[in-house]
Amino acid sequence: MTDEILDVDLLAFESGDAAARRAVVDGVMRSLETGFVYTTHDLGEDFLDEAYGYLAEFFGRDAEEKDRFRAPGSMGQTGYTGLLVETAAVSDTPDWKEMLNWGENMPEGHPLRRRYPHRYADQVLPEAAVPGITEVLIAFHRRMAELQRRFLRIIALGLGAAEGFFDELVRDGSTLTRAIHYPAMNLAPGADHLWAGPHADINLITALPRATSKGLQVQVGERWADAAPPDGHAIINTGIMLERLSNGRIPVGWHRVAADPADSGERYSVVQFCHPTPWTILAPLESCITPDNPQRYSGIEAGDLLDQVLWQINLVEDGRRVAEDTEASCC
Repeated sequence: MTDEILDVDLLAFESGDAAARRAVVDGVMRSLETGFVYTTHDLGEDFLDEAYGYLAEFFGRDAEEKDRFRAPGSMGQTGYTGLLVETAAVSDTPDWKEMLNWGENMPEGHPLRRRYPHRYADQVLPEAAVPGITEVLIAFHRRMAELQRRFLRIIALGLGAAEGFFDELVRDGSTLTRAIHYPAMNLAPGADHLWAGPHADINLITALPRATSKGLQVQVGERWADAAPPDGHAIINTGIMLERLSNGRIPVGWHRVAADPADSGERYSVVQFCHPTPWTILAPLESCITPDNPQRYSGIEAGDLLDQVLWQINLVEDGRRVAEDTEASCC
């Protein structure tokens, strides 16, 4: 078992010969024993710069203006979420961060929208505050979703499934993109806050193309190690849903976001959580059930599992697990 995050080449998997493809699959599966892997991508550095520019402009607005873009009832699945709201499931101390969340607009009559209205609500983006931001962020979401779909093809082969196994699961899934602003820690209301407390993501995989400064840390055994991908790479980490589908063969990637004591600045990142459709039944793949690894998990609907975790992390507005701190202020 490895405790090292490996660097793999998605583009080599897609354009290489059989040996190159096998090498990438092997590298991904070994690295995901940590819950994390680094990969090349083709998102475009100029495009990422443009997206971060728009987001910095939005988060730089005053709290009252940002609050105009909250989306009550969405449980943090679209719109703005303020400071000291989201809270790691293993903690009672809210994270020192604010967020902007978005996905795809689903057609009005689509059965997924009718059955899961809180998962497929109209997207709330701050176009009125930052003209031009909507087009860029929707393009960002779509490019990231395609990158994750492509990467899941590697994981599918590693699990002994057909290469396109995940394609149907994530088509029209409730995939969520989240921009996060972490204000300087000297502005936090108490010394016990982190930018983001230790947690595991709920979804299949998460992609982070880059952040404006370090801070993401991965749990390796009993220690926390900085996630430090090479330039031009994305971080991929695993979530609870993939752990269930793989019967524990791919564990979740536990992580936190902690400010460097030597750096007193703020931090921005944009992550995307790749979700299957909410009606997907998450049960272990047959290829992952063996005499040495008997079935660990029963089946559960993906939407039900997500709702359970959204409550645990304090995003259910009318049933907060941890009271919201109304005295928080930001830079």
